[in-house]
Amino acid sequence: MSYLRPVLTENIPERRSRAEATAPRPFLSTLTLLAADVVGLGVGGAVGLWVAELAGSTYLFAGWHVLIVMCIVFGAFALADLYPGAGVSPVDELRSIILILSALAVVDWAIRVGSGANGGQLVLPLAASYLAAMVVVVQLRLMLRELLSHRAWWGVPAIVLGAGQTAALIIDSLANKPSLNLKVVACLDDDPDRWGTSVAGVKVSGPVEPKALELRSAGANYAILAMPALNPTDLSALVHRLGRVFAKLVVTPNMFGMTSVGVGTRDSGAVIGLFVRGHLSQKRNLLIKRLADIVMLVPLGLVAAPIIALAAIAIMIVSPGNPFYAQNREGHKGRRMRMWKLRTMHRDADALLAKYLEENPAARAEWQTRFKLKSDPRIIPGIGSFLRRFSLDELPQLWNIAKGELSFVGPRPFPDYHLESFDADFRALRCSVLPGLTGYWQVSSRAATDLQGQIELDSYYIFNWSLWLDLYVVARTPWAVAFGEGAY
Repeated sequence: MSYLRPVLTENIPERRSRAEATAPRPFLSTLTLLAADVVGLGVGGAVGLWVAELAGSTYLFAGWHVLIVMCIVFGAFALADLYPGAGVSPVDELRSIILILSALAVVDWAIRVGSGANGGQLVLPLAASYLAAMVVVVQLRLMLRELLSHRAWWGVPAIVLGAGQTAALIIDSLANKPSLNLKVVACLDDDPDRWGTSVAGVKVSGPVEPKALELRSAGANYAILAMPALNPTDLSALVHRLGRVFAKLVVTPNMFGMTSVGVGTRDSGAVIGLFVRGHLSQKRNLLIKRLADIVMLVPLGLVAAPIIALAAIAIMIVSPGNPFYAQNREGHKGRRMRMWKLRTMHRDADALLAKYLEENPAARAEWQTRFKLKSDPRIIPGIGSFLRRFSLDELPQLWNIAKGELSFVGPRPFPDYHLESFDADFRALRCSVLPGLTGYWQVSSRAATDLQGQIELDSYYIFNWSLWLDLYVVARTPWAVAFGEGAY
């Protein structure tokens, strides 16, 4: 439908340059994701064969077996809307990948055992194969979202139906979260006074139903209905009509701040209701979170130990003295904890900071906004900057996790001077959960956001916690460390 492309591009947000004025191409996004999944499954198969060889197992991959496994995976991913993943959050994507590959691993093992294979010998290579495939597929998809989500061709063209405040919030939100793979190409509204105007940079190009049919013919197959003030009868009728036009029609309630993870629909007596599972207020979920911490602690601790030892030696060479540093911080339920770090600052750091802020008004303003400095006089040259850039100075906090004072994921435990900038209600909210080694704020913006951004992101995590959100933060952390801004 390339001859209809101008119908989509004429409404591209005004904030984009002319060079970017092109509608997304879902087919290209799907091919890219398929290629990444082929690589991930291939790596998983290679790891399985390697582990089988080391263990002396008879685990084999025949050509037909590889083809069947890949077809099943691609089909299941397609049913889970992972091609091209329009409107699927990275957390839901991760959950689908893990559940699908885990189920397939069990089925694969059962079929092989049923065919006469030694089930005991198959456990290790099969587990290694599917675990490696999970890790590589998830990381490759995260990488693609990171590198390609801002490209104009990436994702799926979406139409927003409605031109009010809700529509503006949705358009801005999607523009700020390109990882959802949705690019708004048009906004429609039945109010003639709004035709020709713009909502969050997107042109309102006409009435809902006639224009929707035209845009659907041009290739836009995803619509977001943003009319929360519409009465239920009219809304139901509109949904019924538009549901026959678009393959994907999302009806948006006025409930911003909620996540889709852990939220489903329930019939409340002929009325649709949202079912929200309990989060960290439930003891069961606290136990699940603690068990997940213990499972991750053992392998990560083994990897971290030699890194900590080498870093400590380097610190002592450059800046003689204790290479470790502990600071009392506020933890779960307000209890004080000693949080350990590798020392990345000079021993007279407080005096250096006070003098620097007194002499540099711009630096003082930066400090008051973020409590961090891009040019910090306290940092030990070389090794200190390196450890902080890649967050390796935080590795000793694995000991705090072992003691149950920290979780792998949670709001970061701030110094007291940082906490004093927040109001009592937000501090109480943070204290209601275990602080974390990494957090949702850190993987979203690291230190690049201001205090209000920290409040919003930490609150979102606490209110919307799920094990899948934790796993996403853990999977996203390497990318945030390697490419994120604000690490200083």
